[in-house]
Amino acid sequence: MSMHPRVVHKRRETITALPLYHSGHLQKKLTKEKDFKKFYGELRGATLFLYKDDTQDTYTEKVDLEQLKSMELDSSYKKKEPTIFTLSLSTEELQLKMNNPDTGEVWRGFILTVGKKEIPSELQLLPGQMMQLKETLNQEKTRKPKLCRAPTLPPRPPFLPPSGSGPSLSEEKSAPVLPSCFFDVTRQEAEKMLNENPDNGSIILRPSTLPNNYALTLRQHTPSGPVVKNYRLTSTKSGFVIELETPVKVSSMNDVLKYFLEKTEYRLHPYAVSQPYDTRIEVSSAPKRISITSSTPKQVPKAQVAPMMRSKTKEVLQPPPDKHEDNDYAVPDDHDLKFANMESELKGALKLRRQNLYAERDQKEAVTYENHSKRKNPNMTERTTKNWTM
Repeated sequence: MSMHPRVVHKRRETITALPLYHSGHLQKKLTKEKDFKKFYGELRGATLFLYKDDTQDTYTEKVDLEQLKSMELDSSYKKKEPTIFTLSLSTEELQLKMNNPDTGEVWRGFILTVGKKEIPSELQLLPGQMMQLKETLNQEKTRKPKLCRAPTLPPRPPFLPPSGSGPSLSEEKSAPVLPSCFFDVTRQEAEKMLNENPDNGSIILRPSTLPNNYALTLRQHTPSGPVVKNYRLTSTKSGFVIELETPVKVSSMNDVLKYFLEKTEYRLHPYAVSQPYDTRIEVSSAPKRISITSSTPKQVPKAQVAPMMRSKTKEVLQPPPDKHEDNDYAVPDDHDLKFANMESELKGALKLRRQNLYAERDQKEAVTYENHSKRKNPNMTERTTKNWTM
């Protein structure tokens, strides 16, 4: 069951958060493509949103007309034949095809007005259509005041401090505390960041085109594919207002982020720039020796040494000492190093020792023999004694 056109229009306005200037059926293709594709287009702000049909609430493609360089008529003007325009953008070149020249001229007027921020001089439109272009230009200038020229201000009184001397105390107090997912980027840059780096997060807070206001850009998955949405955040004295079908008031930018996280059941995450990390460990090579040598060789001073004078008299070499016999020993205590014949002395000592041993043995044998004889013949002993006494 398709939704009511009013509901579709409201959802598109919520998703794009941009005013609608013009809409209608058209065809689009890149210059390198062969066939045109049919779309239902809506010109909101300076962006052309393309839908598959007029019942689809989420756009399929979009064209940033702020990058428009030129728009040329590619086919000759024929009243009952389609009109083809070639749009040259900063990043690409595409073609738009309308059913008839009248419809194509209206589209050309709106596209050039929002892209160049001025109404083309040569347009074949009705007065009411020209009024619509003027209203569109005024609304676009109000939406993006930075593109308009600031009025000339009167000279600053000399007694006042210069404006660039620094922020006042009231400005410092009114400056909100910004979350880490806040980036000073445009709508197009925020959408590009989310589309090219989906792993880094899906919510970006950014400045709005209106002064002192902010916006929130998020990217979420739907059954038909990823969709990028933008929400307006209006600054008030007490905080911020999230511009939804039913406006929501919060006290800080962190509360804005918290509200969206809760409403999306924490399936979205704040955008954070990823930091590169190394995944390999490499062994460092041994340090090379650094030779601190100059290109020119260093001159080392030479010592001046007088040559050694040799005497003309030849040195008389001493004869080698005489070889001693094996039996000759040097007496340590004898400083004159006299040699003694130890063999003769040793032989004499051994001979004397042998004579003493023989004498002692003979004496012991004589005593033993005498005692033995007494035990055998005692009378003989008495006789012998008497004989000796007589």
